[in-house]
Amino acid sequence: MAKELAKSYDPKQVEDRIYDFWMENNYFHAEIDKDKKPYTIVMPPPNITGQLHIGHALDNTLQDILIRFRRMQGYCALWLPGTDHASIATEAKVVEAIKKEGLSKEILGREKFLERVWDWKEEYGSRITKQFRKLGTSCDWERERFTMDEGCSEAVKEVFVRLYNEGLIYQGERIINWCPHCKTSISDAEVEFEEQAGHFWHLRYPLTDGSGYLELATTRPETLLGDTAVAVNPNDERYKDLIGKTLTLPLVGREIPIVADDYVEMDFGTGVVKITPAHDPNDFEVGLRHNLPVLNCMTDDAKITEDYPKYAGMDRYDARKAIVKDLEEGGFLVKIEDYSHNVGTCYRCHTTVEPRVSKQWFVKMKPLAEPAIECVRDGRVKFVPERFDKIYYHWMENIKDWCISRQLWWGHRIPAYYCDQCGETVVAKEAPTVCPKCGCTHLHQDEDTLDTWFSSALWPFSTLGWPNDAEDLKYFYPTNTLVTGYDIIFFWVARMIFSGMHHMGEVPFNTVFIHGIIRDSQGRKMSKSLNNGVDPIEVIDKYGADALRFFLATGNSPGNDMRFSEERVESCRNFANKLYNASRFVHMNIDDHDVKCELPDTLELEDKWILSTLNTLAKEVTDNLDKFELGIAVSKLYDFIWDCYCDWYIELAKSRLNSDDAVSAQNARQVLLYVLDKILKLLHPFMPFITEEIWQTLPHDGETIMLEKYPEYTDALNFPEDASQMEVIMEAITAIRTRRNEMNVPPSKKANYFIATDKKDTFTHGVQFIKKLASATEIEIGDEFTLDKAVTVVTNDAKIYIPMSDLVDKEEELKRLNKELATVEKMLAQDEGKLNNAGFMAKAPEAVIEKIKGQAEREREKIALIKAAIADLD
Repeated sequence: MAKELAKSYDPKQVEDRIYDFWMENNYFHAEIDKDKKPYTIVMPPPNITGQLHIGHALDNTLQDILIRFRRMQGYCALWLPGTDHASIATEAKVVEAIKKEGLSKEILGREKFLERVWDWKEEYGSRITKQFRKLGTSCDWERERFTMDEGCSEAVKEVFVRLYNEGLIYQGERIINWCPHCKTSISDAEVEFEEQAGHFWHLRYPLTDGSGYLELATTRPETLLGDTAVAVNPNDERYKDLIGKTLTLPLVGREIPIVADDYVEMDFGTGVVKITPAHDPNDFEVGLRHNLPVLNCMTDDAKITEDYPKYAGMDRYDARKAIVKDLEEGGFLVKIEDYSHNVGTCYRCHTTVEPRVSKQWFVKMKPLAEPAIECVRDGRVKFVPERFDKIYYHWMENIKDWCISRQLWWGHRIPAYYCDQCGETVVAKEAPTVCPKCGCTHLHQDEDTLDTWFSSALWPFSTLGWPNDAEDLKYFYPTNTLVTGYDIIFFWVARMIFSGMHHMGEVPFNTVFIHGIIRDSQGRKMSKSLNNGVDPIEVIDKYGADALRFFLATGNSPGNDMRFSEERVESCRNFANKLYNASRFVHMNIDDHDVKCELPDTLELEDKWILSTLNTLAKEVTDNLDKFELGIAVSKLYDFIWDCYCDWYIELAKSRLNSDDAVSAQNARQVLLYVLDKILKLLHPFMPFITEEIWQTLPHDGETIMLEKYPEYTDALNFPEDASQMEVIMEAITAIRTRRNEMNVPPSKKANYFIATDKKDTFTHGVQFIKKLASATEIEIGDEFTLDKAVTVVTNDAKIYIPMSDLVDKEEELKRLNKELATVEKMLAQDEGKLNNAGFMAKAPEAVIEKIKGQAEREREKIALIKAAIADLD
């Protein structure tokens, strides 16, 4: 490690070297230590298809801040990393890759295809975790897991078999969400709803007996092919006599019944609803109640089946156009009405989902949901911020059975086996060799795989060794904090909670720390279509990981979205440079002296102020981190480091460092070093690289800052009265500087000050500071002063008089102010002229108009200030 600081801080020269140092010394590894309290975070496993995006950077920065903080507090801190096999996304990537070779899944066959996927995983699957290292993530890489590794796969089979044996997993014909593009079922949580412009097609269905017709409306006329009934409300007087009669289905000629069902709303439309059990979840339920046939009119890629020759092979939307045309020509179309409605789309590919009746595997959710709701209600699991528990309750209380089978090859294959002879279903962890019912030795495994979320639901305990009685599991489970975005509360958080409760008898974590998403600088969601995404690796290359981390923490407020701003990342880089330069200043003053990182016996007023302020800071930052208020904590650190330490204490200490009083100078060196050491430790979880780099060059005992004790509040360093006195002096200095700045008086222009105050002792002690930092020649302190032509500066504790002649040449200053006034008035006249010009206002873009309005307002403010300054001089 570096023993001295380079002239300037270059993250590119530092960050990789520091990370290698941490890795080589195994500092991230958590070993079971019964004398320590465990603190565990499991990383939300990124998809192996993924590349680091700004959302990952936020998620992992927040986790790393928490784990580094707890590690420094003395916890046995485990941050367990891993990746997710991501069934749909990964299979799609490999299908796309082999397509370029003229191959398909079917040509290769299951075994060869899966070999290709494993090869792809080996080549690309670790890309994202390597990128995580660039951020400084202090995961226990020795424990890295994968949702399809041997241990996690064992856990998946164990859970499936247990739930099946408990009657909580079943196979059945149900209406499911089907993605025609991915060609697989997806769960309710994987459906994203978006508002789309559509139509209501009003149709006539003729009564079979020729006595008339019923009018109804549909948003999906192509599903008419699968209609097996029309429904009315049993209490609807308009249709009571028609219940039990039949209609002839337009274009198809099939005779279908008119049924009575409470599902139909009498006051919506005509009060008549077409029933298509195979293509609508509500219609499916009506079909079950009335024993209606289920006729699937679409293939798995949403084309019309061969049962309807005229439309066979047509895509559903092409079929819609053809069917509407035929309905119109047949006299069945009454009218078309515009209609906007929510349409379900696949969360992966954004294709409109097709409700479809299919034989699938399901998890019975009600018995699992109840204890998962209760553990949040009684506080065993807390959401931060608390408002997200309402979303959780709403979803869990209205949960439907979870469709867990997927028509994919990549993933955990369902451990169900079917006898080729008698059809018996056997669910077992290992493939059975003989049918328990008929003795046949020919059985085949279910072709489907499990929903990706089935395995990630087990992540907090499967990664720690479950179902084995592992020591890691006993020590580190339940975990402590789950850090995640609000967008996967249903996908993942809820499923982990009910899985932990059911299989472990305990909650999987005690806190769910929810963060928002990062939007672009205009507040828009980042997307490929807008081309407004941010590559964190590019940001790190330009500004360093610490700057990016500090920005992500600064803007963070639990549960709320934040906007990305490169300017703010740059300012965070500037903050890092400010700290680095302050550290170099300390080095210049301690390197030729024997300075220990401990406090001297004698402390001056300014020493007590900085130490007392630092002491309070340690308490407040710890409190903020305990409450997950990371943004507030980092803001306080920024203010203390930039303002209190760099801008004030270093300046206050300079006069002692340069004085002939050797003891006072040495005491100042010790306090400078002591405070810098504590600053670096407080800041380390947020900016790990620069803090390690600086700390290694300072006098220290330990191996690494990341294992040092996090600073704590101590009564011994609480000096409220001394701190208050120092703040009185600082307030006076700030007020004088502000007034001089308003009058454009340069710091080189010295002046005499007369200070009227009750706090004479405080100001007497502060004379040296006021002279140095507020450009004073002589200072007189008394009860009251009467001066002609003096500038008065008022603070809470003093009135400070400065002779005008000491500050400015009145005639020259009036001349300068009047010239500046004329310039600004001319600028304002030009801007007001544009704003009063009707032609300009009609043609100019809104943004330009707003800019000119802003300029004009600032010009008016400046004119008022200049006039006030002229009045003061007069």
